[in-house]
Amino acid sequence: MPGPTMESEFPVEPQSLKKLSFKSLKRSLDLFSPLHGHFPLPDPESKKVRTSYKLNVEYGGIKGSVAEPSSNAKAGVQNQAQPASAPSNALALPGPENTRDERTGNELALGPSIPANGPTDVRFSGKSNAVVPSHGSSERNLSTAAIMERIPSRWPRPIWRAPWKNYRVISGHLGWVRSVAVDPSNTWFCTGSADRTIKIWDLASGRLKLTLTGHIEQVRGLAVSNKHTYMFSAGDDKLVKCWDLEQNKVIRSYHGHLSGVYCLALHPTIDILFTGGRDSVCRVWDIRSKMQIHALSGHDNTVCSVFTRPMDPQVITGSHDSTIKFWDLRYGKTMATLTHHKKSVRAMAQHPTEDCFASASADNIKKFSLPKGEFMHNMLSQQKTIVNAMAVNDEGVMVTGGDNGSMWFWDWKSGHNFQQSQTIVQPGSLDSEAGIYALTYDVTGSRLISCEADKTIKMWKEDETATPETHPLHFRPPKDIRRF
Repeated sequence: MPGPTMESEFPVEPQSLKKLSFKSLKRSLDLFSPLHGHFPLPDPESKKVRTSYKLNVEYGGIKGSVAEPSSNAKAGVQNQAQPASAPSNALALPGPENTRDERTGNELALGPSIPANGPTDVRFSGKSNAVVPSHGSSERNLSTAAIMERIPSRWPRPIWRAPWKNYRVISGHLGWVRSVAVDPSNTWFCTGSADRTIKIWDLASGRLKLTLTGHIEQVRGLAVSNKHTYMFSAGDDKLVKCWDLEQNKVIRSYHGHLSGVYCLALHPTIDILFTGGRDSVCRVWDIRSKMQIHALSGHDNTVCSVFTRPMDPQVITGSHDSTIKFWDLRYGKTMATLTHHKKSVRAMAQHPTEDCFASASADNIKKFSLPKGEFMHNMLSQQKTIVNAMAVNDEGVMVTGGDNGSMWFWDWKSGHNFQQSQTIVQPGSLDSEAGIYALTYDVTGSRLISCEADKTIKMWKEDETATPETHPLHFRPPKDIRRF
């Protein structure tokens, strides 16, 4: 039988008390009805609500067809409701006398025996076929859950995506691997670690090419310029360094941060650098002159994520104070503050082609549009961990990495979580060292690099052997969408 097998594929969802009570309410008629096949006695108050709702919403133009309670109501309703070609006794809607009988509960006023005929006929549908005269409340639209029309979900259905698998584990660092950046030529990538070194690796083979020393604390942020032969690094030692990769040495240092520097980003079109740190400030640096252009102050806590874009808002920062700020780079002022998250916004990712970005917090992963920052929707599942890193590729595959080693893959458009994988620590590590600190795709978006707390770098790619038959898409459109 297909029923039990389908049920066994999905985990049983814990259901709220409200949902369970609504389920039991549907069956209450079967439990308490004295005569099966007969409707229960009508309730005047609920009829008031139902009638006024139907007059406003369902019947629209024929609102005047239902009789008002007056002395000549009976004659008026008969004249209105009776078609010109029908005999005079074809349709008689209940007047005040019929309504009185109905309230005593003897029988339903408008039974199934009354025919529906003619083009101007008034047809009443629903669970209870009773019609109640309007009590002057037809102007109000009193909608309740019982009479709301169910519409099919318009939520976008995700396309099938192959699951991602780990194909390489690189070990070489002596501490947590905290940051990663890929060279624009897609031939090598660099990682920064808590062992205070920056290592450069060959992207194709995974072999170590170079180790750079110079920081005296863990390296928290890395970026590689696509216009110059420069690499930028930032660390807990308050230092921001510019490395010349032709000479493999530091050529500039940017001084000004009062505490550890947690994130770093390069402007795509102008030669300026953004760094955010534990001093709650995002600092803007001129790469060439080493001067600080702006100190973007306004956050109440550590600035832990930053990304830039060519158009306004050119700088977007996320902070431990649970807010996201858009900055006007010309004046160094805040353009907008998004307060949707309840926990620290430790990771943000801009879509490579669309004008929108996602932000990750321990409470939820949210999507916002650019440039105004309008909230679009939440991702459809909760990772239930501190999300340290996230990345998106051109095909709309978003990945988020958590403190507990969970790596979840998402469909960008629909917010559907199509894969949940758990990283495996290298032998000799504690299980508690399964944490993901940094994620990035290569330039093509076909390979994923994760930096982890077990001192390894793991590389991932799509499973070529997977098909929609071996890995079917289990998607259920959301029932209640939160608008905040």
